[in-house]
Amino acid sequence: MTYLIPLVTAMLVALSLPLRGWAAAPLATEIQRTLQQEQLTGAVWATVTPEGGARTGAAGLADAGNGAAMRADQRVQVGSVAKPLVAIAVLRLITEDKLSLDTPVATLLPALSFTNRWEDSDPVRIRHLLSHTAGLENFRLWHVFSLTARADTPLGAAFTGADAALLTVQSRPGSRFAYSNISYGLLGMVIEAVSGQRYDRYLDTQLLQPLGMRDSTFGFVTQTGPGADPRLAMGHFEHGVTQAATPNYLPSAAQLTTTAADMARFAAFLMGDGSIDGKPFIDPRLMAQLGTPTGTEAMRAGLTTGHGHALVGRDRHGQLGYCHPGTTIGFNAMLCVYPARHKAFFVAVNTDSETADYDRFTRVLIDALELPPAAPVVKRAAPAGDIGDWLGIYVPAMHKISNLAWTDIVFNFVRLSWDGGTLRLAPFQGKPTVLTPTGGRLFTQAGRLDNTHVLLIGDDGQRIVSDGIRNYAKANMALFAGLWASLAAGLLGLAYVVTIGSWRLLRARPRTRDPLFAPLMGVLALALPAPLFYLQSFMRMGELTLASGTLAVVTAALPLTLAAGLARQWRGGRRNVADTVALIAALQCTLVLAAWGMLPLMLWK
Repeated sequence: MTYLIPLVTAMLVALSLPLRGWAAAPLATEIQRTLQQEQLTGAVWATVTPEGGARTGAAGLADAGNGAAMRADQRVQVGSVAKPLVAIAVLRLITEDKLSLDTPVATLLPALSFTNRWEDSDPVRIRHLLSHTAGLENFRLWHVFSLTARADTPLGAAFTGADAALLTVQSRPGSRFAYSNISYGLLGMVIEAVSGQRYDRYLDTQLLQPLGMRDSTFGFVTQTGPGADPRLAMGHFEHGVTQAATPNYLPSAAQLTTTAADMARFAAFLMGDGSIDGKPFIDPRLMAQLGTPTGTEAMRAGLTTGHGHALVGRDRHGQLGYCHPGTTIGFNAMLCVYPARHKAFFVAVNTDSETADYDRFTRVLIDALELPPAAPVVKRAAPAGDIGDWLGIYVPAMHKISNLAWTDIVFNFVRLSWDGGTLRLAPFQGKPTVLTPTGGRLFTQAGRLDNTHVLLIGDDGQRIVSDGIRNYAKANMALFAGLWASLAAGLLGLAYVVTIGSWRLLRARPRTRDPLFAPLMGVLALALPAPLFYLQSFMRMGELTLASGTLAVVTAALPLTLAAGLARQWRGGRRNVADTVALIAALQCTLVLAAWGMLPLMLWK
C-alpha cells in the first residue's frame, strides 16, 4: 500500500496547479524532483513574464505531519524576503517627504545611542540601514532563538536593556556591506516614529493593500494555537520535523506571511517605474537604485554588484538580476527580478535545512523563465603588479555577532594565494574559490558574467578582499598566530588533564589531593549542559534556562579549577613539570577566551 502515497500526493499536486498553469507541469515535475532529492517537504512558486503574466504552482506537502498536499494558494512565511517590502515602505515615506535617505537615525530614535567613532562626519543614516552599510552587527541569539517574545512585543524590546556593544558601529557608515537584521529592526522603529502607527499595521494598510497584496500580512501568524491560520503551510526542519512559527524580537526584519500570487504582484511592481495603477507611489529615482550599491568601498573599487536600497545584485546561472533570499523558522525563500526582460520568480520551501542546496530551485526557475543567454561583461586581463603584497590570511572585516568575534578570527578565515594565473580564495571551512584576473585588482569567478571580487584598500587603511557582500581584511599575523597558538596549547593542555587525570583518578589515592583532580572535574563538568540542551527546544537557545545557565556556570568554573590545580601543584613538595606545563597551557587559553568575552559563555547576552 505504501506505493499509493506518492501517487496520491502527485495527483493532489496536479490538481493544485492553477488553471493558467497547465503549461507549467514540467516545472512542477522539476520542483517535485528537487524536493525529493534534497529531502525537503514542499514548495510554492510564481513566475512573472510579459507573455504569460503571473503563474503560480505548488509541489510536495504543506504539512508532513498530516500528509496535506501543498496548494498554489497556500500561505507561507518568507523570512528576510520581507526586507525588500519594508524598504519599499521606507522609500514611500521618503517619496512623501516625511524623511530622506540622509536623515540621521538618531534624530528619529533619540532613545537609542549608537557607539560611532565617525559620528561627527558620518552618522548612521536611513540609506545605511536600507543597504546594510550602517556597520552594525547582524543579531544576537536572544533576538531570534527565544520563546519569550510575544506577537505584541514592541520593537524597542530588541534594544531595551541590551549591552552597549549592540549598537556599536564597526566600520564607517556607508563604506562596507554587512548584513544586519538589527538594521531592519531599527527601520521598523523608524516607520513607527514617522507614521505614528505600529509598523505592521502601517505596512498592511499603506503598503500591502495599495500593492494588491491582500492575502499577505506583517502581523504575526502561526499554524497552531488560538487564531491559527489553516491556510498557512507548516514549517519543517530536516527529516520532516514540524515547527510552528514563533514570535521574535526583530519581526520587522523577517516576519511576513504571504502567497506566491502576492509575491508575483510585488515582483511586477519592483520591475516598474514606482507607480500603481498609473499613480506615483515611489519616486522613480529611488526605484532606479533598488539593487545598485552606492558609495561602498567595493563599488568605488570597480564592483557593480552589491546591495542597493532593497535588493542585491546577483550574478548566477548566466544571468544578472536582483534578488533577496530569506530564511526563517521552518522556511526558506528566494525572490529574483530581471527588469531588463520584465521577468521574475519567487519560491518558498517549507523546510529550513542546513544541508539542502536551495540554489537548485533558482536554476530550475531561471530555466523556466527562458531568459536569453547574457553576454559576459568582462574578459581576462593582467592583474596589478603588486599581487604578491595581497597574499596571505584574511579574516572577516566585520563580525556578524560581536561577542563571538574570537570564533570569526580563529575559524572563519580565508587564505589568499596566487599560482601565476589565478587567485585562489580558500576558506578554512568550505570549498576554495578560483578567481580569474580581469585587470587591475578585479577578478571574476568561473561561470559569472561580471567582476565578482576586488582587492582594495579600505577607508580604514586595511587590505580588503571583497565580493561586494563578504569583506575580509588581511589579518594581523601576530594576533592571528597568537590566537591559534593559544588554542592549540589550550587543547593539548586539556587533553593532558583528561587523559592523565582520568588515569590517576582510577589508580591513585587519595584522589582529591592530586593537582589534576580539580581541573579534571572542571573539564568533565562541561558535559553537564549537553543533556539539558537536548531536553529543551533549540528555540530557547538564546534564553536564560537551566541549560544555558549551567553552561555559563561550568565555563566560568573551568579557569578556576585549572588555577586551583596549579596552586595545589606549587604548594606540594614534589612538582610535576608536565602537570605544570599542561595546566598553564590550558589556563592561558581560558583567560584569552575570557578576554574576548567567550567565557563565561552566556548565550542569552
